Amino acid sequence: MTISDEQLQSLFEKALEASKHAYIPYSHFPVGAALLTENGKIITGANIENRSFGLTNCAERSAIFTAASQGVRTFIAIAVATPASDYPVGPCGACRQVLSEFAPGETPVVFGPDWKHCVKTTLGVLYPYDSLHELASNGSGR
Repeated sequence: MTISDEQLQSLFEKALEASKHAYIPYSHFPVGAALLTENGKIITGANIENRSFGLTNCAERSAIFTAASQGVRTFIAIAVATPASDYPVGPCGACRQVLSEFAPGETPVVFGPDWKHCVKTTLGVLYPYDSLHELASNGSGR
């Protein structure tokens, strides 16, 4: 499925809106994510911090976990907004791993502080060596 620039920009605007709901008393660095599902639904998430920083949840994983808990298992695009940054900040390694669980390598990914400065790429470029999908596809674990 081809995603237009207009659709990606709209998705990015939803991510920017989601960043306003970030719980960031420690870093003061809001992040919002928006996932586009196969049926056109948009599911958003924001980063949620914790005093024990390892328990913090990124915006991307917040959105994915929300979607998965609603039965949504496939995404066709993702946008990540970091409005407080001076440059585009992409998904962290943990988020890239989780994204790869639910989206193929050709899935469009856009990220940045605003639309003008967004990086447009794919999940496969961000996470090129996703080697474990065969575990889920054949069920054998080998």
